[in-house]
Amino acid sequence: MKVSIVCLTILLVSCPAAFAQSAAAATAAPQAVTTTASPEVGEFQKIEDAWSTAVNRHDQYGLENVLSPLFLGVAANGDISTRDQEVVQTLSNSDKSLWLSQKVISVRMMGDTAVANGTYLLRHQDGNKTVTDNGVFTHVFERMHNRWLCVNSQRTLVRTDGPPEKHKKSSTAAEPFHIPLFSHGK
Repeated sequence: MKVSIVCLTILLVSCPAAFAQSAAAATAAPQAVTTTASPEVGEFQKIEDAWSTAVNRHDQYGLENVLSPLFLGVAANGDISTRDQEVVQTLSNSDKSLWLSQKVISVRMMGDTAVANGTYLLRHQDGNKTVTDNGVFTHVFERMHNRWLCVNSQRTLVRTDGPPEKHKKSSTAAEPFHIPLFSHGK
């Protein structure tokens, strides 16, 4: 009987404490993994600003301080470049209208690796006219020697004009694919 009373007393004393803890946990706001207001977004925005400034000022050392020696960049047109090629292009570019602006939207942290996504505007000369490219980017950073360096960049243009034009059928083949030895035809 005494054991039952002791167990009941312990149960009654511990229930309100457990209920208070679960209620406090339920009312706490959930933490977002990626957010535009996180300190990481601010940190990586500073890095992207340094990158943009280096490109806009044709600054070799500024660009080398942002890009890893292992850097590979995929431009919106599909061209692939290394860090050295990016630096040479920045130094040799005589385009006086060249201007880059990048805005970080989200950052995902994975230890010594971070993935930053955002938008960019790139103003440049195309023949005799000045063109502004609007696009999105994904930059992968690695922490090296206590600082973040970009190891990979992918840029994609965002379509700003109307709906796509309907393309005429260019193939006159009876089948959509020609597989040698299996399809009929000349």
